[in-house]
Amino acid sequence: LTDVSEMRHKEMEFFDVAGLSADSLEFLQAAPVKSEIVLQWLQRAIHDASECGVVKVAPPILSRVYNQLGNGIVMLNNAQKLNEFPIPFGLAQMIVFMLGLHWVLTALICATTVNSPFWAF
Repeated sequence: LTDVSEMRHKEMEFFDVAGLSADSLEFLQAAPVKSEIVLQWLQRAIHDASECGVVKVAPPILSRVYNQLGNGIVMLNNAQKLNEFPIPFGLAQMIVFMLGLHWVLTALICATTVNSPFWAF
């Protein structure tokens, strides 16, 4: 989340860092893209747990877990693109103007063409 956050203070809390070594935490703090590192750590932890038999899951379900993790990182990358390349100001102004015009014209056209109050709602 810190990769797409626009807050000035970008420090966010971890749920539990007791299982991570000091070297891992330092590496994560220095990394430019923290989300991809955490994704790799999660995938490795899931793989290790399935290999050791800690998590006994059928292979199709396990592949779906990896698929969902991959979809999540793709969506995060799409959010980063939106954050890096905002909508141009002129386009945003035109969209707001057209929405306002549509709002006013719809009310006026409905008021003039509808014969009964029942059909107005």
